[in-house]
Amino acid sequence: MGRRTKQKLERLENMKARQAKYSKRKRGIVKKVKEIAVLCDVDVALLLISPTEKPTVVVGKDKDLSTVIERMSRMRLEEREDRCWKKCMENPTTSSSRLIQETHPKSKIPLHEDQLSELKETIAKKNKILSDWRNPTNIEDLAQLNIMEEHIQYSEADQLEQQGREEGAEGTDDLET
Repeated sequence: MGRRTKQKLERLENMKARQAKYSKRKRGIVKKVKEIAVLCDVDVALLLISPTEKPTVVVGKDKDLSTVIERMSRMRLEEREDRCWKKCMENPTTSSSRLIQETHPKSKIPLHEDQLSELKETIAKKNKILSDWRNPTNIEDLAQLNIMEEHIQYSEADQLEQQGREEGAEGTDDLET
């Protein structure tokens, strides 16, 4: 028997073993879902996807899935996300919890607060410079005047360079004709 054939057989056996475990566990969890729905008088919807990718939907009590989903959809999106977020923060050990923590917008807030404060400072400085340009008589600092002078020199050099490019482009047009 070839190596590939052995690997296929092993995968098939593993799939059968996983499917057998899944079927056994599924019966138990479906029973628990129905019990909690009846004993606690709550709406429950459970979606399971088997190792063979066959979905199973279980809805507690005598409701249909659309009723449970409609009830959940009436909740504000932020409230649903916050509930999920709180649960994941309580138990950050599972991989899905870590994934949600990493991708949830609230998890990125501390990282962006530093950047936001830096940007606010930069904007404040730029606004001050712009206000000095509008009212040059208010300039009290030699450094501000130097910054303005450098800006003018840079702008003039940039304009000259742009004109040179345009003249160069016009010159090549004349050569082609």
